[in-house]
Amino acid sequence: MEQVACQTISFSRGVCGRAARTAETQIVDDVHSDVSHVACDSSTKSEIVVPILFNGEVVGVIDIDCEEEKGFTEEDREALERIAVLLAAGCNWASLG
Repeated sequence: MEQVACQTISFSRGVCGRAARTAETQIVDDVHSDVSHVACDSSTKSEIVVPILFNGEVVGVIDIDCEEEKGFTEEDREALERIAVLLAAGCNWASLG
């Protein structure tokens, strides 16, 4: 069953927050071994979070969970980082401020 995000997560919490703070993609092969992981779905075993940057600032993240450990590869990282660049270029982020 597909789940949507369970909550808004501040930059100080979770893997999403870590990606936002560092402006770097985070791949967590085993979310149960990452103390900062915020569980939204108990079936999640791995996670990838890619920051979306606009004018050098993080304006959002792409957060994908997987029901398998080590569910994400470097190819996944590269593809999602390209998508993040497209989102940054294609959205009107300036209107959010």
